[in-house]
Amino acid sequence: MVKIMASPSRYIQGPGVISKIGEYIMEMGKKAMVIGDKIVLSVIQSPLTESLRKNQIAFHVEEFQGEATRIEVDRLKEIAQRNKVNFIIGAGGGKALDTAKAIAYYLYLPMVIVPTIASTDAPTSSVSVLYTENHIFSEVLSIHRNPNMVVVDTEVITQAPVRFLVAGMGDALSKKFEVEACIRANATNSLKGNSTLAALCLARLAYDILMKYGLRAKLAVEKKIIIPAVEKVVEAIILLSGLAWENGGLAAAHSLYDGFSVLEETHKNLHGEIVSFGISVQLVMEDVEDKVIEEVLAFCHSVGLPITLEELGLKEIGKDKIMKVAQAACAEGRPIHNMHFPVSPSMVLNAIIMADVLGRRYC
Repeated sequence: MVKIMASPSRYIQGPGVISKIGEYIMEMGKKAMVIGDKIVLSVIQSPLTESLRKNQIAFHVEEFQGEATRIEVDRLKEIAQRNKVNFIIGAGGGKALDTAKAIAYYLYLPMVIVPTIASTDAPTSSVSVLYTENHIFSEVLSIHRNPNMVVVDTEVITQAPVRFLVAGMGDALSKKFEVEACIRANATNSLKGNSTLAALCLARLAYDILMKYGLRAKLAVEKKIIIPAVEKVVEAIILLSGLAWENGGLAAAHSLYDGFSVLEETHKNLHGEIVSFGISVQLVMEDVEDKVIEEVLAFCHSVGLPITLEELGLKEIGKDKIMKVAQAACAEGRPIHNMHFPVSPSMVLNAIIMADVLGRRYC
């Protein structure tokens, strides 16, 4: 049994750190390509590029078109080559960051990841999730190396809509149960190794932080203010959860996200919003004690994470559609097969229905 642990070379978090980014990345090269969507660039481009100029780093800024597809990766890769850049700076949400990581991978360039929302733990990982032009999950690209640096400006995070932070909590909350399931099944992680104890501890620590500080952090971000709880929760979402899943593994909760993506009605939901419902489904499959599910339901309900199908936009849904979700979640290669027991679409269908019953009962 070989245990493997991976992480970014450096993680920097705090208010205003984007305005100092040039100091952090001086040794990476003389010319950067900055990638971000129109809204992100309107927020961070000025302090970021000013810091680059101050530190004699040339740059080319390119707008991300909104979806992490092979076509977008190829387009931006060609622009990076034409501009002869030395490294990539990806800024924005998960899809922009995944695109930036893919470009850096294909061009063998260092990468700096600057998340502007805390909606997922994608920033720290060595994988890039790609989608079709129709916003349907396509593939997970293993880029075999983590970002050289992750720069998290909590001033920027706090100014984003609170929904993103809440979705990030849903994504991070699942890791405790998914990593525990993977260890129970002796499943390998995304690095083709077994989990370290560190990954398990990080997953449980992220869960504990969310339970203690999650609601307070949400209330603070609603008021656009930074308090210690916000810093703790952002770290739990981006760093702790990111290291936990990559080194510990994923299981049923994240497979449910892949499954629900086949229904157009769910496309308005954020990743972590669907994953939060997937936690309940996984816990039903594992037949855990009521108090465990009730603790998860209570937290999710308190911060506004979906715990019913209706809250996912699926008020009127028959068993035929639920079976499509279950079948997609159980497709070959999905992390649901990291559970310590055989999983079938019919089992998942029943668990989805039961999780919805429990959620509606709690509401």
